[in-house]
Amino acid sequence: MSEQLFPIALMASEMSPRPRGTIYPAPFAKMVEGRDKTALGNAFGLKNYGVNFTKLAPGANSALRHAHTKQDEFIYVLEGQPTLITDAGRTELKPGMCAGFPAGTGNAHHLVNESDADVTYLEIGDRSPGDEVNYPDDDIRVALGPDGKWIVSRKDGTAFCQGDLGLPNPLRISCDWRLRLYGPVRNRKRRFNPA
Repeated sequence: MSEQLFPIALMASEMSPRPRGTIYPAPFAKMVEGRDKTALGNAFGLKNYGVNFTKLAPGANSALRHAHTKQDEFIYVLEGQPTLITDAGRTELKPGMCAGFPAGTGNAHHLVNESDADVTYLEIGDRSPGDEVNYPDDDIRVALGPDGKWIVSRKDGTAFCQGDLGLPNPLRISCDWRLRLYGPVRNRKRRFNPA
């Protein structure tokens, strides 16, 4: 009999949120301040899909409004009353309600906590290779690389500066200078991996 590598069961509310808040560069990262995600699926070694226990403080957003090209997403509200914003408009949600977002539809969506109380919900999504995330309201593009890490750039493919990514830039090199020297990210396959 093999040794058990993962727990049989855990109390989701007692698990620690993931240490990195977001892959979004500044100023987009500020849009999701007050959001905590706990990767439940990772704790059990799930590889084909992810499950997050997500908490939104009052005023917080779940993400920038976005749509996946290859990843299906599903949410289930546990507590609170978030507002779901999609291409169709605003929908007030309450505990027990759920919503699904099929891949490739282009229906951009996110949750906003406009209430005075915390919102908690489960979000489930598959981990389809080659997924790209489109953000109709913001100048950002995200793609899942073959190594499973997210690649973050502007819509035209140019890189965000290290300072924009929340990474140290000890020489204070301007983004314009680095772009002239190295060219846009689409030619360099630069990967953002906040360690």
